[in-house]
Amino acid sequence: MIQAYTESDFKAYLSTEDNRINTSVAKTQIRHLVKLINDMDGSIDYVYPIEVINNRFTEMSFTWGYPPVAMFAGEVNLLPAGYWKYEVYEVSWEGTVSLSVETAPQTETEVLEPSPTVGVVQGLVTKGKLYLAEKDGTEQVQYTQHPEPSGTNYIYYGQ
Repeated sequence: MIQAYTESDFKAYLSTEDNRINTSVAKTQIRHLVKLINDMDGSIDYVYPIEVINNRFTEMSFTWGYPPVAMFAGEVNLLPAGYWKYEVYEVSWEGTVSLSVETAPQTETEVLEPSPTVGVVQGLVTKGKLYLAEKDGTEQVQYTQHPEPSGTNYIYYGQ
């Protein structure tokens, strides 16, 4: 499970190499498209995180942005707080990796014009849950704690 806070950058360490689909290309020609689905309202966000693929895991960095304008640079705006599902899709290139609207699929079902410079979604490599907690001081419901009264706390009516 990934744990993060609202309005904050976060990192995820996910196992992607053991489920890798396209093993005919180098790690440098692989990127991961992350689909984030909110459990409460069903909203969906897609993002290509900044990533470092290691032998046993992939380190994915997500940055918070409002509004998220750079899906190809790992920028997300996950609201409301709560539980999100994530699905990670492998995208591979035959040539040099280029993340842009013309060269990288923006959803797991999008198919672009075939070319060595265009990424192809290979399939789902991992999925799980993300818990997004509210950052201290930004909670939707905030309680103020008052000290206990030193004397009686009666309210008298009609006198």
